Formats: sequence, C-alpha cells, structure tokens
Amino acid sequence: MKISNNWLKDYIKTEIKPERIGEFLTDIGLEVEGIEKFESVKGSLEGIVVGKVLTCEKHPNADKLKKTTVEVGKGKVLNIVCGAPNVEAGQTVPVAVVGTKIYDKTGNFFEIKEAKIRGEVSQGMICAEDELGLSEDHGGIMVLDPEKYEVGKNFADYFELTNDEVFEIGLTPNRTDAMSHYGVARDLYAFLSTNQLKATFEKVSSVVLNNEGSHDFKLEVEDTELCPRYIGAVIEDVKVTDSPAWLKDRLKAIGLSPINNVVDITNYILHGYGQPLHAFDADKIADKKVKVGTVKEGTKFTTLDGVERTLNGSEIIIKDGKDNPMCIAGVFGGANSGVSSETKTIFLESAYFNPVAVRKGAKFHGLNTDASFRFERGVDPNITRTAITHAIKLISELAEGKLVGELLEEYPKKIEDSYVIIRFSKIEQILGTKIHREKVKEILKSLEIQVLNEIQNGLEISVPAYRADVTREIDVIEEILRIYGYNKIDAPQKISFTPVKLSANDQDELENNWARTLQSLGFNEVMNNSLTSVKDETDAVKLLNPLSGDLAFMRKSLLEGLLQNAIYNINRKNQDIKFFEFGKIYHKKDKYTERKQLAILVSGREVAENWLQPKSATSFYNLKAYVKVLLERLAIDYKEVALSDDRFSDALAYEVDGKVLVRIGKVSAQQLKDFDIDQECFYAEVELEFAQELRSKNELKFKDIPKFNKIRRDLALLIDKSVNYEDLYQTAKKNKSPYIKNINLFDVYEGKNLPEGKKSYAMSFELLNEEKTLEEKEIAAVMESLVKSFQKEFNAELRG
Repeated sequence: MKISNNWLKDYIKTEIKPERIGEFLTDIGLEVEGIEKFESVKGSLEGIVVGKVLTCEKHPNADKLKKTTVEVGKGKVLNIVCGAPNVEAGQTVPVAVVGTKIYDKTGNFFEIKEAKIRGEVSQGMICAEDELGLSEDHGGIMVLDPEKYEVGKNFADYFELTNDEVFEIGLTPNRTDAMSHYGVARDLYAFLSTNQLKATFEKVSSVVLNNEGSHDFKLEVEDTELCPRYIGAVIEDVKVTDSPAWLKDRLKAIGLSPINNVVDITNYILHGYGQPLHAFDADKIADKKVKVGTVKEGTKFTTLDGVERTLNGSEIIIKDGKDNPMCIAGVFGGANSGVSSETKTIFLESAYFNPVAVRKGAKFHGLNTDASFRFERGVDPNITRTAITHAIKLISELAEGKLVGELLEEYPKKIEDSYVIIRFSKIEQILGTKIHREKVKEILKSLEIQVLNEIQNGLEISVPAYRADVTREIDVIEEILRIYGYNKIDAPQKISFTPVKLSANDQDELENNWARTLQSLGFNEVMNNSLTSVKDETDAVKLLNPLSGDLAFMRKSLLEGLLQNAIYNINRKNQDIKFFEFGKIYHKKDKYTERKQLAILVSGREVAENWLQPKSATSFYNLKAYVKVLLERLAIDYKEVALSDDRFSDALAYEVDGKVLVRIGKVSAQQLKDFDIDQECFYAEVELEFAQELRSKNELKFKDIPKFNKIRRDLALLIDKSVNYEDLYQTAKKNKSPYIKNINLFDVYEGKNLPEGKKSYAMSFELLNEEKTLEEKEIAAVMESLVKSFQKEFNAELRG
C-alpha cells in the first residue's frame, strides 16, 4: 500500500522528517518497505531557465538545423544548435543549460553537455513541452509569453510543481483501520502523542451540506445481513471533466491514473478515508429505484472491463427498479451504469457491505479491486456518512454538481463497538514488564479506545468498530505494546520451558519417529498444497469459491504432489529422488471424509554413482524394504495381497484384519507421462490413523539378546506358477514349531530346465531355541514338517 507524505500532512501536522516517520510507522506495525520520491514533473524542471533567442540562422552544414544565440540572464549568451522548425529570433523560450537532466516517460534521462553538432558548438537545448514533461506536444519548441516570463529566471518558478515522498507499507491483513491516509495518520498520532513528540491531529467529521429541491429516487435494502448500512445521494448538473492538477498529483503519487473528476474524487475519498464509494449515472437507473440484494443464479452481467460474467446468485448486487444488475457491490461496477463524459446526474453510493459476502463474490469472479480489498476486511461502518459528505462537497467544487433532496439511508441496526475487559496483571504477564496504569490509559485514549469503567486490577473498555481485529483482551494488549514500543521490552536473560514427552498413544510421536527414520535413510520431507486440480472429479471435494481453476479441489491423493516435486528436481538435474510427506487427503461419497497418510516416493539411483557401482537404479523392492523398516516399529502381523489401482502398473497392499494399511506400487506410465517424467517412480502410502491404532494395541517390549546362535536352513521348492510367495509365507507362519524366528525368500527362478508351468522359490528359515542349542534331530523335525505342509498345500517338490 502506498501512502503519500503530502497527503498524510492533511490529517497530521508534524515537522518530523519522512525518514523518521518511516521508522515510527515500522515500529507500530505498519512496516515501511521503502520510501520513493514523487515529482509531478520528472526532474522538477531543475536547470531549465527562461531565455530569449537573439539570433537565428541556418546551420551551415545541415539543412534541418538552425544555429542560434540565446540570452539566459545576466548578459550571458549561449550558442545553441536547434532542430525545431518553429524557432525564430526574438522568441522567449525555456532553455536547458549544460548539466541539466532531461527525462523521458519511463524515467530515464540524458544530461545536456556542451558539444559540437555538425561542426558548430552547442551549449544547451531549447525545449519542447514533451521534453519537459509538461504535455505530449512535440510540434516544436515551447514559445513563452514575454510579458509573463522574465529572461534568466528559473522556469520552475512559474509552475506549482509537486514533490512528495511516498511510503510503501507492507500492510498485514488484520490492519483494516490503516488502509487509508487518515487511518495511518491516526495510528501515527497515537504513537507520537504518547511518546511526547510534537504533532497535531484533528478527527474527521461529516460536512454540513446544502441541498436544493427534491428527487424521486427510492432505496430498498432487501437483506440487511448482506448490507447493514447504505447511503445514497442524488447530484445534478454534474460536469464530467479532467480533475485539477492537485488531485491528479495526489492519485499519481500512489500509483493511480486519473480518469475524470467524478471518478477521481471517489478514489480520493477511498484512499483518503478508507471508504469505497461508487458513482452511477442516475439517468440509467430504471424506475429511479436502487435495490440492494441478490439476483438469480445464472444471470448475465457485463462489468466495467467489458467482460460478461455469469452471477452465481450469492453476490451482493446493486440493482435498478427492474432488478437489472448495475454493480457487484463492493467489487466492480457495471459497464452500462457507470459515469461517462455525457453524465449529468449521478447517484453516489457509500455503504458497509458484509465482508464475507464481498470476499466470496470477488474470489468467484477472480476480481481484486481497491474497494474489494477493503470491504473484504471490514471498513469503518461509522465513516460511511462522513465519506459521502466530503465527496459531495468536492463534486460541488470540482464538477459544479448540486445535491438534490435528502440523503437516502438504510441503517436499521447500528454496528456496536466491542466491549472488552483487560487485566493489568495479564498485561504484565504477556509483556514481561510493568507499564504504569496511567500510561496504559493514555495509550488506550490515543487509540480512541474508551475506558468505560475502572475495576479491580483492570479496565472495562469500548473498542471502536473500525478496529475489526481488536475484540479480545489479548488483542488490546497487543495494541498497547505496539504504541508503547516493542523496543522498550528487554529480552530476558534466560528462557524457561518444560519439555513434553509424547506418549506412545500420540500420533505426533509416531510421525516424528518415522520422519527421523526416513531422514536417516536419505529421504527429504516435502509439504504440498492441499488445494489442487483433478482430472477425475468423482468423489472429489470441490471448493465453493476457488482461488483459481488450478486450486479448485481438495487433493484426493498425495501422489500428484510428490510427482510435481519429482519433475521439478529432475528438470534441475537432480534425478535421484527420495521424498516423503505427511498430509491429508479428502473424498466425498455419502459424506465428506479425510484421512492422514504418509506418502513415500523413490526414483533414480539407490546410491550415488561411483567406480564400484556405476549403475544402481532404485526398485520396487528398495521401496518395499523402506516400508518394512517403518512397520517394524508397529510390532504387527500383516498380510501381503495383490492390489488393483489405476495409479500403478504393479502394486500390492499390506492388510491387517482385512483392512488396508499400506499400498505400494510402481507408478503407471500414464501418470508419469502426465507429469513429463521419463524415469521409473515407485510410490507407497501408509494410513496413519490406522497405523497409530495398531501401534497403541501392540506396545513394543525389549528382550535380552539370545545366548544361543540362530540356525539357518534353506529349501528350494518347485511349485506351480500360480502360487505366490505370500501363500508359502503364511503356510510357514502357521507351523506349530516355536523355533521358527524368521522366513525369507532369497531367490526366484523361472526358465530353462524347469517343467512347463513351474517355477522355483528358494526360501531360508532361521531357527532358535532361546533355552539351549538346537539339536540336529529337532532341526530336521521342523524342516520336515515345513516340507510336508508345502507338499500338501501346493503340491510342492524339493529341488536338489
């Protein structure tokens, strides 16, 4: 937000330099990001003097140039080569002497230097209007009236030039009270007055207006929840022309382009007092009736930018007597009801609209205007009348308009100030220091916060309605600290805190545990936006008022976000991907549901390329191993089953009691194509709430390291191709022997020397008796029972 120092001085009088004001504004939370200089004429005509052309003759070496001598005061005569066709002896002209900087429209400049032009010395430049920034005219040099302009005087002395300092303030969204010059001046004065710095400030009030005759206009507010306050005025005999220079300069200083006197006045009030206004061409209002409400969904409406928009039925709409939309209230005006050069009578609007309704309307149509920026955050409901009266006064002065009849107003229920109780003990607790109670009351008074009553250890106060962000005790304490000064609070010499140990039943503890484990394995954590776009809208959760088409849905899966992270890194030559993310996914079937998951994505090489391992592409089994490391912390038994999922070309799931805990898969070629990824990616997702539920049921217990060694035995089984390892694993797990501690598949073979339809699985079994060393006959008994189980269940044969 841009704030003009000259404009600020209309409300607060102080001799403090702009640089110091910038520091004070930053101290009170209105952070000044920079101070820029503004000049109504770039360069302020510095170095331009009034001169008189004494002689003018044709340049001896150029047909289109002329050689002149020009007096510039005190008998000093300059030789100047000029290319203007209208230069003649005896003219009074503006002259740029050597050293003067001439600026173009973009702010770039060149410096006038003494030079030879086609062999003739030139000691300056006779200027045209556009070269001086006074107009767009470049028809020739500027010829001055010799009776008004004195030779030798500074040319700038004949103009009312504006020089200003403009503060660029990084305004936080909660500071609705400071979205205007008046609001910034009010806040600045609160700081200056409580810190005994000299300044004067006068509260703005409504202007007493004289009205003539009467009008036939009527006002109807259909829903006071959408529009708690509305004021309208009818102004006749308006002459729509250019604004005066001072008004144009005010708007230009803060980056606005002047349009015409009526529109410029509404912008002046907007940025001056923070109250948006809107002017309608009154002759275009059907039945001379203004209605505030809504229209049917699907109604077409063309806005000022010429775009035809389809209304969704929830916007606040300003309508005429025939329910034709004239304006999206608080957001954007209509193309057919705006003020033009032909306008003679205007209907001027000043209102307080529901902030939520304005925000929804602005977001739905992708509009962000100065008015919506303020209405969305909540303007001062009590400045509505003040702002419109000041605007009417300016319109009468600058556009010769005449107020007709009384102001139309609807304000059935006054928006009350906030009632808050603050405790002195709480102030001391939060600030860590003691502020004298009288100082607290002085600060509150400077902020226009009224002390209603003094109570034991505190105050009952009334916070003005324009401070929409100050409704609680803690908010008031923050305001006190802002004005008292953050820099006056000493930093403590020591900080005390109580460490909190998370219990096993706390999901955060599980997430922290898994995050540390994955980080130790070389993974990086990512965080992606929950808002996204989806190709398949089935069971997707759609936003009512999305920020954009790309952010219109809640994400259905974490995979897409991780693939976006992957291609971002791949495009920057980081092809080795090991990412994980904790996040929620959202669906809508019979009802809205959300689940929190851990998502893992791997791609590229498993280890960095080196002379020992030039190629080491990561695989499905690498990802599976990472997942198993995590699941070991849960101390659970799970079943491995085949998984059908469009996101994967090959996939499996881990189930517990028939419920999916983990999904692991190779990302499908189509998914990779959608993200322009040309290397294999492997993805896993873990249901976090389910994992925590299982974890809380199965508390880990520590055991002593066994005193006796494990015994390993291997089996090579010839089985049908239809049998998978999970079947063999579950059969082995059912074995009644207490000695089987671990089962592993270490080789799979399908190929030559095997019967048709057969494959070979090589499995290892680790056996252990924790009480004594296993004897060979005990080992043989276990292995024989396993072989019999495999033969019975799968018709397996031993190889070798």
